[in-house]
Amino acid sequence: MPQPITIYIDADACPVKNETYRVAERYGLPVVVVANSLIPVPREPWIERVIVSDSFDAADDWIAERVGPGSIVITADVPLASRCVKAGASVLSPTGKAFTNASVGMALATRNLMQELREAGTVTGGPPPFSAKDRSAFLGALDRAVVRLRRATPA
Repeated sequence: MPQPITIYIDADACPVKNETYRVAERYGLPVVVVANSLIPVPREPWIERVIVSDSFDAADDWIAERVGPGSIVITADVPLASRCVKAGASVLSPTGKAFTNASVGMALATRNLMQELREAGTVTGGPPPFSAKDRSAFLGALDRAVVRLRRATPA
């Protein structure tokens, strides 16, 4: 039996939680908000807040152990995205970029290269500031992901 569509948010630094709630409410989907600290979430029966320990990768591990086909994961964490894609989940960054089998390897390689450059003291700058364009791209990407999964999942 297919799993129901569930959205998981890697929430500690996620700038699109409210947008995710809006899309989930429109489609009647449950949302699981995973963080290693207490963060505010709307008091809705379809939103579950999960607080994990503050140990390294605790939130990532919790999410990766539970997702699969029918899951949508919202994260900017490339290693977590890789784990979730391998489990069959649909994965989106907060800017609306979809992580796929075809793209996650290059994203991991780029992340690792940038980390090595930072550790070597090379000034690499950070990501550009989160913009209204990013927010709009995310909303469109999440909506498309939900529609695609709904079409693929028999009622």
